[in-house]
Amino acid sequence: MKLRLPVGVNVAVLIVVTTAFYTYVGQLVPQAEIQPPEEVIIRKETTTEQLIAIGEKLAHGKGLCLTCHTIGQSGALRYPDLSGIGSRAGQRIEGLSDIEYLAQSLYQPDSYVVAGFNPGMPPIHKSPIGLTDDQILAVMAWLQSMGGTPTVTLQTTHAFRGGGDGS
Repeated sequence: MKLRLPVGVNVAVLIVVTTAFYTYVGQLVPQAEIQPPEEVIIRKETTTEQLIAIGEKLAHGKGLCLTCHTIGQSGALRYPDLSGIGSRAGQRIEGLSDIEYLAQSLYQPDSYVVAGFNPGMPPIHKSPIGLTDDQILAVMAWLQSMGGTPTVTLQTTHAFRGGGDGS
């Protein structure tokens, strides 16, 4: 004597077993809690050294720089390695100081693309990143500190500050 269950019961059992299986497997995957970026406050008396620390924090967090860029790596990279950028920035484009080159690279990243790399970096003063002018100065100070002498302060001016278009 064979026991036959109605089709509806078979379907219900299949659904329950499948749901239980995927629930179990889902619990095996490590769960990461992602918090929004910490708000960065830059005061008018912030020193260059403090700007460097703030810039590094922004690059690792809200600025998303290290999502694509690396520091101290070579080989097939998505975007240029930032190691030593502080010493290279002033010689990258003739006629642009290191400050102007870094500002252009952050506000209008596709206006000059390093040979061997594709364009595609978003301007960091616009959404989705949306750094303020002062936060961008902090990132510039951090970039200058990698192989160069940081000179950026909150009084530093460049062609893009305050909504300029670089002209």
